[in-house]
Amino acid sequence: MNWEMLTAIGQLAAVIVGIPSLIYLALQIRAQTKERHQSVVNALTVQWGDLTRSFHDNGEFCAIYLRGVQSFDDLDAVSKLRFSSFLNRFFKNFQAMYFSHQDGVLNASLWGEVERTMSDVIAYPGTQQWWETRRHWHTEEFARVIDALIARGDEPKAYSTYKLNELVREKE
Repeated sequence: MNWEMLTAIGQLAAVIVGIPSLIYLALQIRAQTKERHQSVVNALTVQWGDLTRSFHDNGEFCAIYLRGVQSFDDLDAVSKLRFSSFLNRFFKNFQAMYFSHQDGVLNASLWGEVERTMSDVIAYPGTQQWWETRRHWHTEEFARVIDALIARGDEPKAYSTYKLNELVREKE
């Protein structure tokens, strides 16, 4: 056996040992990436839950919200501030989800759910009135997404069974 043959055997042994190590490393990286994606989705879910808690924890705010989606312009100053603060958080959350989707963290089916929710909310005239006053608070890319949803002209139906006209009459 000469030195060349020993070198070849050593290189072959290195390859045989190295390939499983590379496969193991690739599997570990894949698992960590999946775990990181799930962590982001969980964080967004917690933020969403915190945001929607405003509805079930505060009946007064619910009434403001339901009046606001009909007409932001008709709200009094304090109600406009509360409605606007809520929608700003709401849309910032949507924006984070949009960019998570763009980065491949939020999968297509979850993004579809978010987009349908955004479509339902932005279809209301009061939400569109608010958007006109706060569009500039969001990234241009995300603003184009919202503008496209508005341009579709979807009928506002998310709260169609809530008898919103009675709520407006109660306020008057």
